[in-house]
Amino acid sequence: MSNASPNGSATPAPQNKHLDHVIRTPGRQPSPQPTHLSVPGGMASAHAPSPSAASPRVMTEQGSGYVAPKFDGKEKQMEQVMDMVEAKGFLPVDFVETETNWFYEELGIDDMYFATETAEAIASHVHSLYAAKVAAYARDDKRLEINLDKEAEDHAVYIDTSKPGINDTTGPRYEQRIDSKYLDGSTGNKRYRVESFRSSSKLPEAGGEETQLRCYFVYQCDFPDPNPSPTETRLDVIADKKFRQKATRNTLDVYQEIVHLAVNRTGPVMEVFDIQGKRDKRLVVAYRRGSALGFFSALSDLYHHYGLASTRKYVEQFSNGITVISLYLRQLTNPPPPPSGGHHPPIEAAIHQIVKEVSLLYCVPRSKFQSQFAESVLTLQESIYAHCCWVFVGHFLNRLGAEYNSLAGLLDHGNSSHAELLATIKQRLRNETFTSDYIMEIIMSYPHLVRALYVAFANSHYVQTRGEQDDFLPTLSYLRLKVEKVLTDEELKNLISQTVVNEHHEMVMTAFRTFNKSVLKTNFYTPTKVALSFRLEPSFLPRAEYSLPLYGMFLVIASEFRGFHLRFKDIARGGIRIVKSRSREAYGINVRSLFDENYNLANTQARKNKDIPEGGSKGVILLDHRHQDKTRVAFEKYIDSIIDLLLPPDSPGIKDPIIDRHGKEEILFMGPDENTADLVDWATEHARKRGAPWWKSFFTGKSPKLGGIPHDAYGMTTLSVREYVNGIYRKLNLEPSAVRKLQTGGPDGDLGSNEILLGNERYSAIVDGSGVLVDPNGLDRAELMRLALSRSMISAYDAAKLSKEGCRVLVEDANITLPTGEVVNNGTTFRNTFHLRAGDYDMFVPCGGRPESIDISTVSRLIRDGKATIPYIVEGANLFLTQDAKLRLEKAGCIVFKDASTNKGGVTSSSMEVLASLAFDDENFLEHMCIRDDGRVPEFYKQYVSSVQEVIRRNARLEFDALWREHAETDTARSVLSDKLSLAITSLDEELQNSELWHNKKLRESVLMDALPKLLLDKIGFETIVHRVPENYLRAIFGSYLASNFVYERGSTPSQFAFYDFMSKRMGTEKTMAKEHM
Repeated sequence: MSNASPNGSATPAPQNKHLDHVIRTPGRQPSPQPTHLSVPGGMASAHAPSPSAASPRVMTEQGSGYVAPKFDGKEKQMEQVMDMVEAKGFLPVDFVETETNWFYEELGIDDMYFATETAEAIASHVHSLYAAKVAAYARDDKRLEINLDKEAEDHAVYIDTSKPGINDTTGPRYEQRIDSKYLDGSTGNKRYRVESFRSSSKLPEAGGEETQLRCYFVYQCDFPDPNPSPTETRLDVIADKKFRQKATRNTLDVYQEIVHLAVNRTGPVMEVFDIQGKRDKRLVVAYRRGSALGFFSALSDLYHHYGLASTRKYVEQFSNGITVISLYLRQLTNPPPPPSGGHHPPIEAAIHQIVKEVSLLYCVPRSKFQSQFAESVLTLQESIYAHCCWVFVGHFLNRLGAEYNSLAGLLDHGNSSHAELLATIKQRLRNETFTSDYIMEIIMSYPHLVRALYVAFANSHYVQTRGEQDDFLPTLSYLRLKVEKVLTDEELKNLISQTVVNEHHEMVMTAFRTFNKSVLKTNFYTPTKVALSFRLEPSFLPRAEYSLPLYGMFLVIASEFRGFHLRFKDIARGGIRIVKSRSREAYGINVRSLFDENYNLANTQARKNKDIPEGGSKGVILLDHRHQDKTRVAFEKYIDSIIDLLLPPDSPGIKDPIIDRHGKEEILFMGPDENTADLVDWATEHARKRGAPWWKSFFTGKSPKLGGIPHDAYGMTTLSVREYVNGIYRKLNLEPSAVRKLQTGGPDGDLGSNEILLGNERYSAIVDGSGVLVDPNGLDRAELMRLALSRSMISAYDAAKLSKEGCRVLVEDANITLPTGEVVNNGTTFRNTFHLRAGDYDMFVPCGGRPESIDISTVSRLIRDGKATIPYIVEGANLFLTQDAKLRLEKAGCIVFKDASTNKGGVTSSSMEVLASLAFDDENFLEHMCIRDDGRVPEFYKQYVSSVQEVIRRNARLEFDALWREHAETDTARSVLSDKLSLAITSLDEELQNSELWHNKKLRESVLMDALPKLLLDKIGFETIVHRVPENYLRAIFGSYLASNFVYERGSTPSQFAFYDFMSKRMGTEKTMAKEHM
């Protein structure tokens, strides 16, 4: 292996990691969705890379592989067309026959078109083509331009003049039209196949240019079985009837093989064939329909970029959900030179690079910089890199500045008006200073800077040397890095400073450097990706805005979504949620708040996870406004692309490893959240198929058949919330049945339904997704129980059970008169603001709702004459109230317990589920933790669930008592004490994990024996558990158990000698127990 610098100099380039630097696991199984590669090389020219060790697949069949059934009525139809053309009188009589013959015989249109179209439509096409010739004759340049289209419900025809290998960005863009109108929307009974070909001869009126006619024919599919199983692969069941009529035996075999491969993969599958006796290539790409919109037209931009043209192309749909695109590619004889100069590569090198880049295009078929790629201003890799940086800059450009930090330092954060002012200024600065369009405009102004920054990025992450036994063909990307100069970060800084025109432009382009320095590993160069994932080093985040530093950050980008995964500790756990947007405007708001919402959710999770081994993490996926129906597609791509960066990269089926600048093995623990509860089983099975050794513990909240403990079925989250609600009743001697209660989050949800089932208060109002249910005299308990057990919304509540003062207002209602006489103009607005309306409630338990539903600007509506209108609030829903709002309410006399303390039952359950997954081997895990297919529940599973419930109640009770006691002693707001308690535990936990106490074997084993569930110890044994569970996870158990017990007992600000006393007593107890056992 060579250690030469990529720019050819003798200076070493330490960023260029070799394959030896990548951690390998020989036993890892192939990914179930890698791109299937058949690398060409048998026809390499003298200038092409060396042939692959693997033999290329050679297609011996000549022609297109399609033979249309003969149309017996063709001659008769042709006579009808000539009669119609002549009757119109537009063409000279002498030209009628020649023009009609030219259309029928010279363009290469097959009989299926003539059998499908009417004589009237064909006559119209003949007229249109002749009119274009007349127009060309009148032009000074004599250039022939034909733009003909006919669109119907079940088919479409497009014909235009086309110069091979050229992207005409000013033309009709028929391929983009076919994508958006037919292919992207192919669903249900409306699925479309496409046939496209180029006329075999040059147009005589083309003004001397090599111009041909390009024809596109779109047909609605007719399947033998429109709704087969997604795993069905028999073409006689899933293929369109017209396709099976036309396809040759060889073509059917090709499609049969690639469809069989595609059903077992998430991403694209590719096959490349050499054409016997020619240098032409046939590229066949299969993928799941709807997973890459705009892909058909984007592929044209890709092969045009490398000086190739297509003679024919086909898009075939299969009723099992697979789309196959087949391209017949050839090298142009005299292609225009690329804008960067030089010559296009030979077809063998070009096709190899295209195969490598198809999955990049699949991830983002239409990037923000697609136009610059189509015009060859940027390469595909540069344009996708620019798109990723555009996303990064939009989220992380420091828009607040030193002035904001100075102002924040001068104002009193405890003063509500000051806090509200700061929040408003912060939001406005972020929204108005750099819009996404402005950032894109700046980036597009500096393509040469993008190229230089991209080369620096590639130099760090592109694998440039390979093992000697690999069938490695150098890609054009590899050869480029051997030629182009790679600038250092300091040189890039100077280049940017010398090039840009103002400070704003410099800030945007400098953010590219920040991105480059922050990426520790990425799947950008692997040919198996379905989305682009980046593991970022998060130290670039300003501490003034993000006071608690993150441990790890993943950024994931695809055409359907963008998403983050954030965690505060190496061992961390949290849910994955998908955020939808009702409109483009709502999407814009969600984009701006995405990272902050993710950070705050992970931060809340960190505080919530105080007494379990895992720290806090959270993943948020934001669907693009054009892809609101792609929930499952986005989730699968997000998970798979993150797994790309967690598993060692060396395995069969994955040609290119990744460069790991992080250098440490990482394990993530995830769980369900908004819009993902029904997807976690897939994630678990997918991790197992990809050979992840941690597949059992990867996701919690999975099906009991996979060893999951469902929170909703056992009320895990609600158990901890109820401990706080009941704790208030216990401390204040309140009778629950007399308490008037308001609840957001209805009987259809996990938390809402179990809160109804476990409580016995008098419900005055419930708000859920369907609307508002109110009755000052109390809602009927039996009816609420019925809804909770059936998981139904309040829209299903029997209105006959409401009193005269009660009412139900649904979101679709308008101009409704309430019993009070008030008129509700809009049901949705009423629902969204109902929790802010004055009412006679004693207890408010938010069990659902968007974050920050009550903030500093709205909390005043819950305060009257300086006194809170609701005496007690137990925040079950995450981040329902902002911290400022909580403090205002507490100052006004409300007893508020925040989410980080109350809503931790679910995380405790998940943590114990993870522990069982790590402690059992696969065989015993399936036996003791997985419910049988017939519904039988293992006895161990039942007992373990009961022990989990008891731990949840115990931990919640300990924290409630600690908060109540410390508030009584210090008069500090409970919302502040909750954070102090969390910080005290997590800080001590971190110290204990890295202290000498861990190395005290007797103490370590004693603490672990107390911390580990007795059921696991009895079933598996202490030594076996310690052997199977990773050491960093055991350290986390050790630290969290000691830290939480100490802080709950001694408070958040114990004396200097409190921990010494606490540990002395524990060590003394251990000695006593040891003597008793002697």
